[in-house]
Amino acid sequence: MATMEVDVEQQQQQPRRRVFTIDDDHPFDLDAYIAPYTGRTVIDRLIATIIQCPSIAPHALSLAFQHLYRLRDPSLVSSVIGAYESVLGTQGGKGLPPVADVVTVDMDWVEDVTKRNVAERTKLEVELKTYTNNMIKESIRMGHRDLGDFFRSTGEFGLALKHYTKSREFCSTSQHVLDMCMSVLELTIEQHNYAHIPSYVYKAEGALESLTIGSAVANATSPSTSTSQVPQGSAMAMGTGASSTTSGAGLGASSMIGSAGSGSSQASQSRKSTDRDHIQTKLEFVLALSHLGMGAYDKAAVAFLRLGPPEQLGDWIGKLVAPSDIAIYGALCALASLSRSSVKAQLVDNPTFATYIEQEPYVRELVQAYMASDFKKVLDILSRNSIRHNTDIHLSLHTPELTRLIRHVSLVLYFAPFETVRLERMADALGWSVEEVEREVVGLIQGGRIVGRVDSRGKILVAKKTDHRAELFSRAIKMASEMEKTNRKLLLRMRLQQADLVVKDPKTARREHDRGLEIALGDNLV
Repeated sequence: MATMEVDVEQQQQQPRRRVFTIDDDHPFDLDAYIAPYTGRTVIDRLIATIIQCPSIAPHALSLAFQHLYRLRDPSLVSSVIGAYESVLGTQGGKGLPPVADVVTVDMDWVEDVTKRNVAERTKLEVELKTYTNNMIKESIRMGHRDLGDFFRSTGEFGLALKHYTKSREFCSTSQHVLDMCMSVLELTIEQHNYAHIPSYVYKAEGALESLTIGSAVANATSPSTSTSQVPQGSAMAMGTGASSTTSGAGLGASSMIGSAGSGSSQASQSRKSTDRDHIQTKLEFVLALSHLGMGAYDKAAVAFLRLGPPEQLGDWIGKLVAPSDIAIYGALCALASLSRSSVKAQLVDNPTFATYIEQEPYVRELVQAYMASDFKKVLDILSRNSIRHNTDIHLSLHTPELTRLIRHVSLVLYFAPFETVRLERMADALGWSVEEVEREVVGLIQGGRIVGRVDSRGKILVAKKTDHRAELFSRAIKMASEMEKTNRKLLLRMRLQQADLVVKDPKTARREHDRGLEIALGDNLV
């Protein structure tokens, strides 16, 4: 009996599977959705689509097999097939064809990739052991890095993280530390391990700052070196007794060499500055994704809206994220957590973030409807694109909460200009039923988001009237009473000090005593 109770509790703790139906009101183009991605993220997103949209699970399964043959992780075959078979046993999966009718597993590919992975792993482990025996620090670091890359490509994330972090012990420069942090951050994104992201972001920022300072010092010392070489060349020319023409030619050549050197140094500086911008944008993105993953939507919104242009994300575009994803994440978090003025200043008037919004036209419509107070259209757009949001591997867990917050913001902003409004009018403006509006409004009143009361009989929402004159007088009286109490305490302390009834700190009393002795001894000596 006890075992049965444990089984029931475990079943109740499992999250209920959310299934979405694709229809005219909720369209979803799977091919267009998957097109911007490459690598493992394609498989992860297709697995999420198979689980949550059974109606297109066969198409998603065939797409997954097309992409996984380009990777080197045979375990993805069982993962994709397992996701599809789990759908077949549900209500939404009835009528779907079996796996064998949709795809055929290439066992030759599985065996070949497995053999090559075993051979490469053995080779890398032998090399690392050799480097360790020879105590070659840089080679040991590279050996751990190569093993981390290998295990990450084969899906063994635990071993990959172990070797990445182990390479930290053998890093000798800030660039090595930065490379290690970036590798770990890519791994944590693929693992959805959002809690560990901030610590590695701070380590990477410290290494990046050290690199910036080092390059600044090098740039400051390089001009003096180049200028000191010119007089030496001219002096040598003068020492040989060459003619003025020859010396003039020598000076011209030296100036040409100096200008070429300065041009190359400027190009190197601009290239380093560009690399720093790319790394900084990546760090800001991964930190924003961490805030989103942990439910800090206000911090996530500010971080997403502060990102640089998409090209600064470099190879992360497609491999980890698409520009359209950033547009969706930033817009939803901003609408759910920021004020209208902040949305206008940080999102609408942000030319950099506009380049992301161009990738998802409906995001622009969503923001424009919000700024125009067309909240019915806002909610319609959210509902129409709900499948896109719920199949996203980073956003799906937060879509219900973000949608709920945006609904609440719409109610609060709609009611703000009114003193009284009928719930029926609010229902028409938002596209809800009167009962749904009343339930949401009561919850917002109880939470303090709306200051008012609901007339349940007349179905009217009445704002609570505030007497600003009385409120001003009450604040003034409260402030005066607090000042009076403070002055009384100060006067009491002054009288206690005059009567020498104040208990002094022993350290302070000892210092005053020693100071008095010094003065007394000084007077005696004089």
